[in-house]
Amino acid sequence: MRHFAIVGHRAPSSGSINLNDLSGSGGRMDVLARAVSSALFLSHSIREDTTITLHLMGGPGVPRRIRFNGANVKGLHVDERAIGGRIRSVISDPVPPRGQWVNHGHGIEHSGGDLETTLNEWKDNEIKSYILSKEAPRLVKDSGELGELGFILSDDRPFNPDEEEIMSGIPCYSLGERWLQGHIAIAIVHHILD
Repeated sequence: MRHFAIVGHRAPSSGSINLNDLSGSGGRMDVLARAVSSALFLSHSIREDTTITLHLMGGPGVPRRIRFNGANVKGLHVDERAIGGRIRSVISDPVPPRGQWVNHGHGIEHSGGDLETTLNEWKDNEIKSYILSKEAPRLVKDSGELGELGFILSDDRPFNPDEEEIMSGIPCYSLGERWLQGHIAIAIVHHILD
């Protein structure tokens, strides 16, 4: 099973988003929607062995996480606006307590919490975490251990100092010498590990 966690530094955790402006007033929600698409969609099906957790850190209010589970997701379409619409539906609801996952439809759940909450859950579930960074050893098929793997990446901004501190001690892997957009990095991870 593969897990991805992406931090949306400006993505709103509550309220509403304009589906015609995901990249502007939507707090770069377009980046997160493309990440969901790359994590879950194949040409004619869904990756049932993958989850992706979006971390909406832009307020108002407390941070929210939205998890898409490929094993259960239904009715999700590949385009950014459709995924953005599902996210908009979730953020119109109150933020659940930190660590309490609430079902929001087929294969989509949400919870309060931030990256630290997700990493603690991954640790409790024996998911081996890796940070995707250009300044690290290359990821190759036999780089990691077999089993549950989790990959952490950021939106169009680098991790902030608090996030870097939370992730200290987590091994890093590179996908090349240049910074890649998150959805491309996810597709490359799938390509390497498939």
